[in-house]
Amino acid sequence: MNTNQTHLPARRHRRLRTAGTASATAAMLLAALAGGASPSAADTSPDPWVYSWGPNASGELGNGSTVALQTPGPVQGLARQDVKQLAAGGNTTTGPFAVALLKNGTLKSWGDNTQGQLADGTVKGRSFPATVVGLSGVQALAVGCNHALVLKNGRVWAWGRNDSGQLGDGTTSAKDTGTPKPVAVQGLDKVKAVAAGCHFSMALRQDGTVWTWGSNDKGQLGIGGTTNRSTPQQVPGLPEVIALAPGSSDGAVLTAGRTVKAWGLNSSGQLGNDTIVDSGTPVDVKYLEGVEKLVAGSSHHVAVLSDGSVKGWGRNTEYELADGTAVNRTTPVPIEGLNNVRDIAAGNLHTVAVREDQSVIGWGYNGYGQLGDGTTTSAVKPVTVLPAGSGVNRVAAGCAGNGTFAY
Repeated sequence: MNTNQTHLPARRHRRLRTAGTASATAAMLLAALAGGASPSAADTSPDPWVYSWGPNASGELGNGSTVALQTPGPVQGLARQDVKQLAAGGNTTTGPFAVALLKNGTLKSWGDNTQGQLADGTVKGRSFPATVVGLSGVQALAVGCNHALVLKNGRVWAWGRNDSGQLGDGTTSAKDTGTPKPVAVQGLDKVKAVAAGCHFSMALRQDGTVWTWGSNDKGQLGIGGTTNRSTPQQVPGLPEVIALAPGSSDGAVLTAGRTVKAWGLNSSGQLGNDTIVDSGTPVDVKYLEGVEKLVAGSSHHVAVLSDGSVKGWGRNTEYELADGTAVNRTTPVPIEGLNNVRDIAAGNLHTVAVREDQSVIGWGYNGYGQLGDGTTTSAVKPVTVLPAGSGVNRVAAGCAGNGTFAY
């Protein structure tokens, strides 16, 4: 759900060669994956497709079906080498969908569409990726529970549900079906990053300021009070910001000083300030510095630090923080044994990461098979989803949902 977290240091971003075309071996592997089987360590080369796993009632896995997968399978016709960014939306009960930004600046979308979140001019869902017609030159992408944002030439465009003003066009119209075609977010230019919580939106301008709009019932806009806003408002009291990482109902940002500030809902300690009191204005996440990458799940946050270690805070009742307990954490705690992380993502109640060797691991709640290990057993500690040499460099998970992607 958050789309512009900072990248890990260059030394952890060595790009490995992936298979460009499917050889006979890859073809056999693809056939196996169609049945939901994970590639094994014995495979000589990875297949070229984006992987997905978890629930699939709305076709959100993009494999042409509505059959859930407990192990990774290929997204239909979507090659890893073509994808710049992938974002998963929806929540645990309604609206699961996904949007992929291709390297050529176009978009593909799939899954639920009852709120117009696929931007195809209809409210009809589909179980396979299809091109979003008429939208090109896109530079970045973000999705919420039922809406989406894109960045293009410093301006922000949005579509989907708008009942809380999350589209930022000055209205709250189209409450039932959303706006199926993109609308311009008012009053913003020189934007370099976008992000989305469940029913609110965020933008980071080139000058390091943060702007928010949409739902504010928990103070998630960071502007004080709990009044929804249908146009962007600047979050006051922030130093220069370099990345955005909102949770479902809380905002969080990474500052140029490599510290984290947060605001909004704090019932599980997701603000990291050693309380469970909501805050309508930014507070400091305690005992955290040297952050290189920041991600958010529905109610928990995870940070990768400059020394390669990983810390998490917030909800932990389903082992989201992998600290060996099921106790919520109101300040960051180390995720032991997790290092050499290339990318990391957080979902509703689970977390997933890809290591430098391209192995993928996951931990937390697994009732829908979102950990991809072939079971529905929750994991206190990380379990292997894909082996080393999988060809995967990035992972994505719906902040408020249960689907998971690797690409």
